[in-house]
Amino acid sequence: MSIDLKHLRYAEAAERCGSFRKAADLLAVKQSNLSRRVRALEDQLGVRLFERTNGGVSATAAGGDFIRGARRILEELQTLVDSANAVGRGDAGQLTIGFYTSLSAGHLRASLVEYARRFPQMEISAVEGSRSRLCGGIQSGTIDVAIVTGEPVPDCGRSMVLWSERIIVALPADHPLAANEIIYWTDLKRERFLLSERDPGPEIQEILVSKLASPGDLPDVVRHDVSPENIKSLVGAGQGVSLMCEACVGASYAGVVYREARDGNGATRIGYCAYWKDCNDNPALRNFIRLLEERCPPVANGNGLRGASSQTPDPSP
Repeated sequence: MSIDLKHLRYAEAAERCGSFRKAADLLAVKQSNLSRRVRALEDQLGVRLFERTNGGVSATAAGGDFIRGARRILEELQTLVDSANAVGRGDAGQLTIGFYTSLSAGHLRASLVEYARRFPQMEISAVEGSRSRLCGGIQSGTIDVAIVTGEPVPDCGRSMVLWSERIIVALPADHPLAANEIIYWTDLKRERFLLSERDPGPEIQEILVSKLASPGDLPDVVRHDVSPENIKSLVGAGQGVSLMCEACVGASYAGVVYREARDGNGATRIGYCAYWKDCNDNPALRNFIRLLEERCPPVANGNGLRGASSQTPDPSP
């Protein structure tokens, strides 16, 4: 038996209002049309659903049971419709975000917190991995957007320049330089640096070499195939000092203190970019990109996207 959902809505409204006229007004249809559709439904079922009087209508025993079931169907259908609309608007669904820097502090963490506040129904999945893994995930569609350090490159899809963060020195708490609020690069000339082989370790090493290398004299760097978090544990154990992005300072480690690294031009900073696939039609991605655009306004000579500018905005917190 095929029953028109419209017939169910008409019968449910009539039972709820106790009147065909009131139900017709509620649904903005003609009373005669509603009454005829309810009669057709009764004929189709072979059951009288309503007792009709001059004062209105009331459900029969069979009608009451049928309409209670119809109401559940209509409510479940509305829930499905609302859910589909929410996913279509990007208010619900799933967004997969890739990164390789810390979430303990910084702009990325703040962006995720704000996104979760605006879209509480959204399920956020996080993927931590190397730049190559994240770019591969974007191309395969398993990652919606990746937030990584460095200038935009063409091999990861669509890109947008984001924020920058200070480079921070992690020191053993009993290190002589720990007494300084600010550390200059020249103060670090004779230090042993512990860096991760994982991203963004190689980029940070490039910054270190650019600041301290001289002909025949390279910085003393020991690279470990461990996470940046374990590098901090090694620093706390007195094995050396390290450099990291500002976002890492939100997590405290026993025996480790953080100080800003500066030269004559001020703080040393590292930029961040977002990458995504242009043909990704996930509505949740569109909303996340809009949020990033709000937090990192477009640069003056372009829209902040790859091909428009390589300038790095500096929205310091």
